Amino acid sequence: MIKYTNLMSIRNLIPHNIVNTFYHLPKAFLAVLYYRYPAKDLTVIGITGTDGKTTTSTVIYEILRQAGKKTALITSVSAKIGGKELSTGLHVTSPDPWELQKLLRYISDKGFNYVVLESTSHGLAQHRLLGCNFKIGAVTNITHEHLDYHGTWKKYLKDKARLFKKAKFAVLNKDDLSFKILKKNITSKIITYGMKKADFTLKNFPFKTKMPGKYNQYNCLAAIAVTKLLNISDADIRKAIAKFKGVIGRMDVVYDKSFKVIIDFAHTPNALKQVLIACKEMPSKRLISVFGCAGLRDSRKRLLMGEISCRLADVSIFTAEDPRTENINDIFRQMESGCKNKKNLYKEPDRKKAIKLAISMAKKGDIIGIFGKGHEKSMCYGTVEYPWSDHKAVKEILKKHPSS
Repeated sequence: MIKYTNLMSIRNLIPHNIVNTFYHLPKAFLAVLYYRYPAKDLTVIGITGTDGKTTTSTVIYEILRQAGKKTALITSVSAKIGGKELSTGLHVTSPDPWELQKLLRYISDKGFNYVVLESTSHGLAQHRLLGCNFKIGAVTNITHEHLDYHGTWKKYLKDKARLFKKAKFAVLNKDDLSFKILKKNITSKIITYGMKKADFTLKNFPFKTKMPGKYNQYNCLAAIAVTKLLNISDADIRKAIAKFKGVIGRMDVVYDKSFKVIIDFAHTPNALKQVLIACKEMPSKRLISVFGCAGLRDSRKRLLMGEISCRLADVSIFTAEDPRTENINDIFRQMESGCKNKKNLYKEPDRKKAIKLAISMAKKGDIIGIFGKGHEKSMCYGTVEYPWSDHKAVKEILKKHPSS
């Protein structure tokens, strides 16, 4: 387990822009110097957005590999370099600049040509991606998230736009609210994707994917736009997308017998909405939603997520998702304030018990969606990170379940 110190409390008293300019920027600059600016010899593709970054990054990586390109991948789930897969942490955003530049130096020294890099708003705002020399930047979508850090949606958008500061190409989602603002404020050459009117659409570039949901069609279109800029053939793109099954903890079907259990990382209002819609499009009798909202993080999204689940799911079970030092019942009250219909609403602070409750009430043909943790391997209570895995919890509970 990992215990945090009081340094975080002290840092919260200092404005972010001061910390970013006088701490994070010099730190990143020194890391680039120490590792001899490894990105100068690489074609780096940066993927940012609120939701879909990891999936889009991984699809691009798989397409480039299908085309025979020597490619590495760095996401919040893991780093894939050749035959190696390295964990990038517990609750990770973009890696620390020293770790990132060390990885890039290793990638460069091993003769790789391409790197696909998931680029978070915190990583961009804190200059962690300094020296990454992005050739292409792409946006999935920019919705409500991290406003506890960025303050406003427009500031959040501005920090995301740092990805395009020196990028040659910008791949933008024409259907997203961010498009018009980004279009006016970036100088990179813009390539668009979307459902109907864009450079890349389902109509002018049809493809097949095993990943469910409209949002995954957007993720694939973003990957298509990026890889076409890299002169990858249509055949290699379509073949890679058709073969790709998805990322661990993203619409991950972990049980499918009398009922279905799906684990997904959805931890934002938009992600929860999209994944619930995708679940409802599957044949099922009832949809049971198990999720929480993180403590000491954007509290404004709690009522939104509560409203979305109570409206779209047949049963909602609120539970823990890294409550940290906040009282979980206070978090529940904020989530519940968004619910108009509370008839099928349950609250269980213990996440394992909440999953057990969902499984115990599941009937033949039901879908259980467990959201918010996905691939993560820890849960933060107080100031301590304890080992946790939704996958492991489901497996343990199902071992004792009559239908297994």
